Amino acid sequence: MIYSVKGNLSLMESGVAVVECGGIGYRVQTSISTQKQLKLNTEVKLFTYMNVREDAIELFGFATKTELNTFKMLISVSGVGPKVALAILSELSGEQILLSISANDSKSLTRASGVGPKLAQRIVLELKDKVKGYTTESFDELSITGSVINDTGKISQAVAALAVLGYSAADVTPVLSKLSTDLTVEQMISETLKKMA
Repeated sequence: MIYSVKGNLSLMESGVAVVECGGIGYRVQTSISTQKQLKLNTEVKLFTYMNVREDAIELFGFATKTELNTFKMLISVSGVGPKVALAILSELSGEQILLSISANDSKSLTRASGVGPKLAQRIVLELKDKVKGYTTESFDELSITGSVINDTGKISQAVAALAVLGYSAADVTPVLSKLSTDLTVEQMISETLKKMA
């Protein structure tokens, strides 16, 4: 298994980056969010996942461990292949995906190409227990094995409360993910409302 590739970014196309290292150009499939962080002809490092099929060996690369771990978690869901997982990660960040799952917000997952309401609901249903109480800091270092992390509930409670006020999880998630986990749920809601105003 190739853990990561580091080298010169020699080519970038839609959904693909070619990283030259040791005289070999590795064709790595990436999400749009990873590609936004890359610059042609500079040294880059991508955390990778190798997918071996009967007819192909594919390499998927991500700018952060959070994105890689979210990708691994998504492909563990039946019916979600690497292409669909990349489409979801191109539409939402790893943190937004985890918050959507913990808040039972399958609708925001349907923004990704190839994800219908039934598949989005299956993703939420199968992963809800795994993402209970995650923190993005610990998720960075997480290796997906089964359970995901401790201490939250706060963010998902805030998302649920804001949903009652008419805000979708997709709208409030980016704001909530940047707030300190030391805040109370009420403070999180208050800060989010200020920023959304």
